[in-house]
Amino acid sequence: MSTSAYTTAITQARDLLRWRSPLRTELWAARLTATLRPAEVQPLVRQLTEDGGPEARLTLAALATVETAALGHDETATQDDETERPAGQATAREPGGEKTLRETLREAGREAARGLPKWVGRMGQVVCDQAWYGKADRYGEQTLAALRFRYPDGKEPHVLIVGIDQVNGGLAVDATVEEPKFLDDLDLRPADPAVVAGRVLDAFEMTDLVMGAPIAESLPAVRPLALARAQAVPDPVRQAPDDTLSRFLDLPDLPGAQEAFEKLVEFVGDRPLWWSPARVSRFLTSWLPREAILTDAAVSAMPEVVRAWSRFHGAEPEVLQRIDADAPRLPALMADESLAGLRKRIAQSER
Repeated sequence: MSTSAYTTAITQARDLLRWRSPLRTELWAARLTATLRPAEVQPLVRQLTEDGGPEARLTLAALATVETAALGHDETATQDDETERPAGQATAREPGGEKTLRETLREAGREAARGLPKWVGRMGQVVCDQAWYGKADRYGEQTLAALRFRYPDGKEPHVLIVGIDQVNGGLAVDATVEEPKFLDDLDLRPADPAVVAGRVLDAFEMTDLVMGAPIAESLPAVRPLALARAQAVPDPVRQAPDDTLSRFLDLPDLPGAQEAFEKLVEFVGDRPLWWSPARVSRFLTSWLPREAILTDAAVSAMPEVVRAWSRFHGAEPEVLQRIDADAPRLPALMADESLAGLRKRIAQSER
């Protein structure tokens, strides 16, 4: 860690001691953590520990609050590790090796918090009292997972909002921490905090698995606190099924409608909130002819089933227009055997 960066941290910590804000300090620590490579953490901790002043101790305590999420589970705090690995990607500790970064920061932070003002001890001590989940845009190409937190003294209530991309497989692509009134402009449904926290953790895990994931420039600076907050929710439910399909109760009373809907369910999979004109067109003109074996009744009912599903999603005009344009072609497309994929051809040959 360069001397200039250390000096900047001390200067900013001095201002934070005057602000006396646990939330402001945690957000600052998350931004600071996002700039550190694993090899830089131990030298910084050593420099702050040797300083021993209130600003240095606040920096250590704040970093320790967010380090578990930011630095992963098993990184090794070696002095000679000069790789460019970003914080958050785990490195297994060698047998008999040095302490992990988590252990290093946790021990230093616990010691540093002693003698600091009481408000410092409230950092990370939050309770999640409500959660929401829903579309971020008209077509659900992104969803929003929101968790509201408060500190034990009731001050500084805040909401974590994570944008989860649906088109590219459920990646966490953006995040922000705002005042609760920020939710007033969002059309989100109340949800189980444990389920929403699990979705946040799942989304960040997916992002970490994708090299070059298309994320917002602001995400790395919020990521450590976002993970820490999601992990603070008791018993987060990982890989929770979406309840959107179970809330759909307007299936048309037509022969073959249930069979048609089962294929729609198969197509939307675990991302049922994503329903755009392009996805509708793909379903009717590409996926069904390639993958689905349907009775004539189901083919006939499919346009009305898709319209009902689209009304459930807000009856977006462009979606309904896409159905009107593509649905008349469905019987001919389903009858065109050249469009069938390999699995469909095998299934048909076995019948």
